Amino acid sequence: MTKPDRLRGGTAGILLLAVLLRVWDFGNPVIHVDEQFYLLVGDRMLHGAVPYLDIWDRKPIGLFLLYALFRLLPGDGILAYQFAACASAALTALIVREGARSVGARDLGALAAGAAYLIGLSLLGGRGGQAPVFYNLLMALAGWITLRLPWRSMLGGAVVRSGVVVCLLAGVAIQFKYSPAFEGVLFGCAHVWVYARRTPGAARLTAAALLWALAGALPTLAAIGWYWQRGAFDDFWFANITSILLRPGYPLADLAMRLLGIAAQLTPLVIAAVIAWRRRQRSGTAGDAMTLALAWLMAALIGFFAIGTFFDHYALPLLVPLCIMAGAGFSAVPRTMVAAMVLGLMLVVIERAVQPDDGPGARRVAATVRANSGDECPWVFIGDTITYRLADACLPTPYAFPNLLAYSTEEGATGIDEAAEVRRILAQRPPVIVTSTRRLSIWNPGSLFAVKAALARDYRPVFSTPRSRWRTVVYLRRDRAFRN
Repeated sequence: MTKPDRLRGGTAGILLLAVLLRVWDFGNPVIHVDEQFYLLVGDRMLHGAVPYLDIWDRKPIGLFLLYALFRLLPGDGILAYQFAACASAALTALIVREGARSVGARDLGALAAGAAYLIGLSLLGGRGGQAPVFYNLLMALAGWITLRLPWRSMLGGAVVRSGVVVCLLAGVAIQFKYSPAFEGVLFGCAHVWVYARRTPGAARLTAAALLWALAGALPTLAAIGWYWQRGAFDDFWFANITSILLRPGYPLADLAMRLLGIAAQLTPLVIAAVIAWRRRQRSGTAGDAMTLALAWLMAALIGFFAIGTFFDHYALPLLVPLCIMAGAGFSAVPRTMVAAMVLGLMLVVIERAVQPDDGPGARRVAATVRANSGDECPWVFIGDTITYRLADACLPTPYAFPNLLAYSTEEGATGIDEAAEVRRILAQRPPVIVTSTRRLSIWNPGSLFAVKAALARDYRPVFSTPRSRWRTVVYLRRDRAFRN
């Protein structure tokens, strides 16, 4: 088999693996709580809602614009975002393969690096449409272009154009989540270093660096300008910046367990990356690219720790540079490749076998809410926000993401009195309240007390269905007749 044939076969294999890992979730509306909410916001934007004003969250506007685009496609948006996420994951894996080749991986090791990326997505909460599933594609492309800089004989103008493209890609990714800024800064600095070597003169270097910085900042400046023009800059700034700094955080024991789980799942890739680093070329293009890949991984780690909550999907950006480095380790010590693939696929199969299918139950919850809400707004206190979308229901509050009003980890960070907002919602007497049997140590006590009192006084349970390791319960106001 010729090399082009091997490359085409490898590309087909990566595309097939991406589909096989995700096909089981196609149509499932409750893969993860986050992407449900992104789809809800995107849907409401098409009906005139403005993020941070009419519906509140901390994510940058670009993510919601993407999900609004999905809602323009046929259907309810669920398959649309899942197909797009599958395509994004597969394309990113192909770029990871090429990135691994840049740092010295041979064909099979590079192919395994792409496959490891897809497997890692499934293991770290990226089975659906989490933000990094989409913006990793942008950062992988930007990173791959940057990895090629040390060995490309580029004139100064070519370096300038490359820097504009790379920084603009990073800038768009930043409007999906702010943590890619650290990687974007690294890519910009790499271009500064290469340009300084090829084009003498401080004035030219300064001009190029300012151009790249502007390209990286442009998407965020556009978002700021849009809100500024509408007199809503303060709302934008509070949601995107201030509120993040106000969050009290999770218990240390929870953070430690999450961090340990992420470390355990990444260990095979880390071992392969360490092998690749120890056996790297000390000079030459592959050696320079490997050094840059390590710096990329460090920048991604800074972004990961800057967030600080250590949910598994926050580790998804680490996969791109880590898998690129691991590809060279797979080539150097093939048994690490076999171990990583076998272990990863085994964990995926086990997770799939024990994971309950909560999709049908979630759709029945939405059908129950729809049938019993009339022209009033139901309320999901704890549960799936996709319920509003599937039930075509209005929102009783701008703070529709349940964690914001229900968890102590949000107290004082939303800009309102969360328990007071709960009491305001209850005073409107929602026709239906969706809650859960889930037990947590981080309930907002004021919110929980108000909800329990209202449910005991004015509501009765009419429907219940399994949801993960607990149950979702639908309560109907006592003065309303239940409708199936």
